[in-house]
Amino acid sequence: MSVIVSQLAAAGKPSDSRRMDWRDTGILLSSRRHGETSAILEIFTPGHGRHMGVLRGGASRKIAPSLQPGAQLDVAWRARLEDHMGAWTVEPQRSRAATAMSDRLTLAGLNAVVSLLSFCLPERETHAALYTRTEQLLDLMGEADVWPLAYLNWEMALLDAMGFGLDLSACAVTGINEPLDFVSPRTGRAVSAVGAGDWAARLLPLPPVLLGRGPAPDSEILGGLRTTGHFLETRIANGLRDRPLPPARALFLDRLARRTG
Repeated sequence: MSVIVSQLAAAGKPSDSRRMDWRDTGILLSSRRHGETSAILEIFTPGHGRHMGVLRGGASRKIAPSLQPGAQLDVAWRARLEDHMGAWTVEPQRSRAATAMSDRLTLAGLNAVVSLLSFCLPERETHAALYTRTEQLLDLMGEADVWPLAYLNWEMALLDAMGFGLDLSACAVTGINEPLDFVSPRTGRAVSAVGAGDWAARLLPLPPVLLGRGPAPDSEILGGLRTTGHFLETRIANGLRDRPLPPARALFLDRLARRTG
């Protein structure tokens, strides 16, 4: 956590999303030009959730290169009224652009993460645990051997934060905890081969990697992502947003599939 947040905590001032003047750390999700010199920044923070605001001078040559998706920022937000968009003051903490640009799979993965956060998270709703998982995931970029698995686990955490977490603890039909082979597309609960019976063809696959077992090859990770993708689509995209998932996720899966061959 940033020095700014630590100082704020030491002063005994609790984080409150209703305040019209606060400081935090955050991950930049998007930046778009606003007028001639400003930019509208969308930032995910641990204490105030996904927040929007205007950064004066954000389109300038001096700071614009630092405002790439995934950048870590120390931020201050201020508005006259709670429901106003507000204005940012930002101090770049570290950039992840160089690592993201190191290969096409890493860049696609970063774009998938920030796009899904922007798509899934209600504005100004706090998700501190998911923020921590996201920061840890982005800090693993560049470690190609472990990042796809970390990304799959992050999608599981995202579903859980949105209230649609999978229950893989035991078979929904028999109550036993192994072997588990499927996931119910309706409930998100695990199902064993015995419990599935004639319904097996209608269930989603449950690769061992989703249970934290085995060597986690890319092919299994892809299978896991197809299962998590079902719930991202049916519970969040179709159920809450009524629009398709961001294309960045499909591009990441395509790049991973190409690496798998």
